[in-house]
Amino acid sequence: MESGAAAAGGLGGARFPFPYTPYLIQERFMAALYGALEAGRVGIFESPTGTGKSLSLICGALSWLRDFEEKKRREEARLLAPAESGQEAKKPLTPAGPAPPGSRDTAGEPDWVTAFVQKKEERDMVDRLKEEQIRRKKREDRLEKIRHNVQLKYAAKRKRSEEDETKHLLQLSKEVLSEGAGVDVLEQLDHNEEELILAEYESDEEKKVVSGLEEDDDDLEEEHVTKIYYCSRTHSQLSQFVREVQKSPFGKDTRLVSLGSRQNLCVNEEVRRLGALSLINDRCMEMQKNKHEKKSDGESEGKKRRASRTVCPFYSYEQMQFLRDEVLVEVKDIEQLVALGRETKACPYYGSRYAIPAAQLVVLPYQMLLHEPTRSAAGIKLKDQVVIIDEAHNLIDTITCIHSVEVSGSQLCCAHSQLLQYMERYRKRLKAKNLMYIKQILYLLERFVAMLGGNVNQNPSCQAVSQTGTVLKSINDFLFQSQIDNINLFKVQRYCEKSLISRKLFGFVERYGGPATAVKTNKENQKLGGLQNFLLTLQQGSDKEGAPQIPAMEAANDQLQTASPLMQIEGFLSALTNANQDGRVILSRQGTVGQSSLKFLLLNPAVHFAKVVEECRAVIIAGGTMQPVADFREQLLSCAGVDPARVVEFSCGHVIPPENILPIILCSGPSNQQLEFTYQTRDLPQMMDETGRILCNLCNVVPGGVVCFFPSYEYEKQVYAHWEKTGLLTRLATKKKIFQEPKKANQVEQVLVEYAKCIKRCSQAGGQMTGALLLSVVGGKMSEGINFSDDLGRCVIMVGMPYPNIKSPELQEKMTWLDKTMPFFCPSLLSAWGLLGHPLTLQGPELLARHLAEC
Repeated sequence: MESGAAAAGGLGGARFPFPYTPYLIQERFMAALYGALEAGRVGIFESPTGTGKSLSLICGALSWLRDFEEKKRREEARLLAPAESGQEAKKPLTPAGPAPPGSRDTAGEPDWVTAFVQKKEERDMVDRLKEEQIRRKKREDRLEKIRHNVQLKYAAKRKRSEEDETKHLLQLSKEVLSEGAGVDVLEQLDHNEEELILAEYESDEEKKVVSGLEEDDDDLEEEHVTKIYYCSRTHSQLSQFVREVQKSPFGKDTRLVSLGSRQNLCVNEEVRRLGALSLINDRCMEMQKNKHEKKSDGESEGKKRRASRTVCPFYSYEQMQFLRDEVLVEVKDIEQLVALGRETKACPYYGSRYAIPAAQLVVLPYQMLLHEPTRSAAGIKLKDQVVIIDEAHNLIDTITCIHSVEVSGSQLCCAHSQLLQYMERYRKRLKAKNLMYIKQILYLLERFVAMLGGNVNQNPSCQAVSQTGTVLKSINDFLFQSQIDNINLFKVQRYCEKSLISRKLFGFVERYGGPATAVKTNKENQKLGGLQNFLLTLQQGSDKEGAPQIPAMEAANDQLQTASPLMQIEGFLSALTNANQDGRVILSRQGTVGQSSLKFLLLNPAVHFAKVVEECRAVIIAGGTMQPVADFREQLLSCAGVDPARVVEFSCGHVIPPENILPIILCSGPSNQQLEFTYQTRDLPQMMDETGRILCNLCNVVPGGVVCFFPSYEYEKQVYAHWEKTGLLTRLATKKKIFQEPKKANQVEQVLVEYAKCIKRCSQAGGQMTGALLLSVVGGKMSEGINFSDDLGRCVIMVGMPYPNIKSPELQEKMTWLDKTMPFFCPSLLSAWGLLGHPLTLQGPELLARHLAEC
């Protein structure tokens, strides 16, 4: 076995390049993975934290891809060899040899017809292979040229600087010319409003999607490249995986592209300031539309003066081509991709998408792969490709959450008011079919609020609900009882997608809905007073209800999210088009109509996973703890129609010696108070006090970092407030600086950096303070994909176990559905699985073992 870049022996003589001498279980893991990919299986792989799972996945999968591409090239050369020499590839017409003259095949066709069709297919295949070779050669030459010719980069950078200077001078010239132009403000406002009016909706038939590219480029029509799609749960996990690829023996030769949301990849600060993902998406799409309409606007400029529309300066086709090539030349994670986008003034979001066709390894989050509309929009094609889903212990929950959606009474009432005001203002400009669909949406919103016991014409924050509680209904029962069963929701959903009504409505509210927006006093604008007053009362009502103070950043974000509630409601309408047996509608009536909500709960995640398994060549589901495997086999794979013979399993033990781990279970605290963290007792003051005393004692003796996990954000917040009131938090702060896990993903990195800095500073300076205490949450942003190594995690504490609430209507409905859909299992055993084997309950011990291993 070689040292350094070691090569491990594998299945069938396969060799696995490795950065160091691998463990035996890593060799077995890679061999089993190689075999599963070669045979086109669905694999369930279990490898505990600390066993080098990520590196084993990288080296095993990329070794298979290397060998597969080599075999494919040899096969292509064999098929093209006779064609290049002017001969035809000799193949028998039938397995038994040439048929006698005048005979017919099994389909009834003469043998000469069969021979002609076969030769034509062979010629077509040879032509296709030649085209793929040409494109592949062209792509490889281009990337090789970029890789070795540094002058090209400097030339491109100089060209961008010149273009920026030219644009700046043109802008100054336009400003000078526009001074004193005397354009009527009212006339300009009318022209601005034209972009808010819905275009004519001619039919409900599907239309061809026009590509966002400005010009045709043969380079983007790549040959069929076999890809490995690697997806994980969090942004930090994906970044960590990319860094592992960079360090692996495949780091220099692999074409890798990292995909993410606009929220992570957008480099336009004006758009990033919007905060909410839905608003960022819509503003980005609006800027693209403005860019593509620029030419047609220029043609009509002589007839009518139009106000200039905002165009994203980073959506440059030429620069995105350059960024695409840079991504393919060298492996980059999302942070490096964003930095490159800022440097090249190119959009990383679209530049990375353009790199997908030629990529060999595509790294992306769960949502982008498991949600079919998002997958299609990103240009991800799974046909005959390989999918690896890492950290998949919560895969069933993830699919359920992605396809479940909730809307509040405030959102429903707000959307109804906005849409009604929009229709009243532009009634004379809208076509008949637009008015018909808008009235249908208004009726749907009215009926939804009525199901919550309210009226859309009144403030939802002031309407008390007579009968509070939670009710579950099947989709059909909900449609019938809300009296909307006569409306074709598929057509309404298609109309919302194609007319972009939520985007138009957002622009309308952005222009007139804000309290600070000055609206001209004419008859039409006076009608908008109702909308402004309504939005103000909503804001005031929500301020009165929220007793605890909300951070400024969260409040701003919540305000942005409520700016266009129709976006969220479109998702709810789409969910109602699921099959009746696959989901339930939960009516939660709480206090007021504004606090009440409608939620769609997906019961059968297999319906959305089936297409992934059907299209892919192979699917690998990997994780540290995959037990109970029966959940994946029965709830996901069997229901998705996967043949049990296609499923393979692999599990390996841990590599950490037992003497390196000290697991302790505490049943009582320093004052002999029994610890019982059930829903009935965990809120008791004495229970929270005892937990605090245990933490104080541990922080007194444990140096460095201590990570404490709570079952939920709510309980962590409650305990923190109690400790603050009793003074226990002050005692903790004398030994450890206290950090709390943020709810927002974009704040996690900052908290982790400060946590690490504090520990390092305390270890170097000495003194009374010995490190830091991080209060985190099971299943939160810091529970996976973060390596609390060495001093960052000298002790990991788990407060209670995150068992689900057995009285939860959602859990009870899920257990009932499992009992009905899987009658071949014992119902009592299934009910036990629903409670004890629920993914939420497995996270506690798994996280404890994982972080102990990483310490």
